[in-house]
Formats: sequence, C-alpha cells, structure tokens
Amino acid sequence: MLTGSCHCGATGWTLEGDPGSATACNCTLCRRYGTLWAYDYENERIRISGPASAYTRAGKPNPPLEIRFCTTCGCVVCWRALRLDDQGRRRIAVNLRLAEPDAVADLPIDHFDGLDTFDDLPADGRCVRDLWF
Repeated sequence: MLTGSCHCGATGWTLEGDPGSATACNCTLCRRYGTLWAYDYENERIRISGPASAYTRAGKPNPPLEIRFCTTCGCVVCWRALRLDDQGRRRIAVNLRLAEPDAVADLPIDHFDGLDTFDDLPADGRCVRDLWF
C-alpha cells in the first residue's frame, strides 16, 4: 500500500496495489501546483482521509473536477471528478508528491498535455526521481 500525507499530517491518502506510472500534466492547475498524479476510483483502491477543502475547476475544454487540499496547511491532496462514470464510480487522482520519495522514486513519468491537446505526450524515459532529485 502506498500512502501520502499533507505537510501537517491532518489529511492524507492511501492507494492499494501498484500505482502504475505517475502523470505530469501541464494544464493551468497542475503546472502551478507542481503535482504528480496516480489514478483510480474513489473508495476503491484510493481512499482520502482527514479534512479537506475544494476548489472547483469548471469544464470547457477539460472535464469539471475539484482539487482537494488540506484545510490547515494547504497541500494539494487529490483531484476528483464531479461526474460519476457509467458504472457509478468517481475518478480520482492522488498527488504522489505527498508520498515518501523512496516509495515513488522509480515510477515512470507519463507526460500529459492538459493545456492544449488533452493527449498523452511521448515517453522520455524519466521517472519520479528525475523530477525530484
């Protein structure tokens, strides 16, 4: 199980199983927050704990979602979709920068163009360690 917590420790997340790759997105929010994301569905493999506030990003051109952050220290914990999928599940992504560096250092980075094309960008062989250290 992978875990992450905000700076003050009040809010955190768990992700069961293999997180897969980390996503680095260049959208107007992610590039400002400096986040790296791992995805699944709320209350399936990913669980959030502790108090959080939310900033809602409207759609157009991207799907609407909320960014959740610790109410005390302000660390970005996750984003979650505002709409459920066809199976009634809610997509969610946790901020891997809240995990211990050694736990995620070897995860490959997927680059996502959330700014212009909303497409995956070509892999460049980098991993989380290359962006952190």
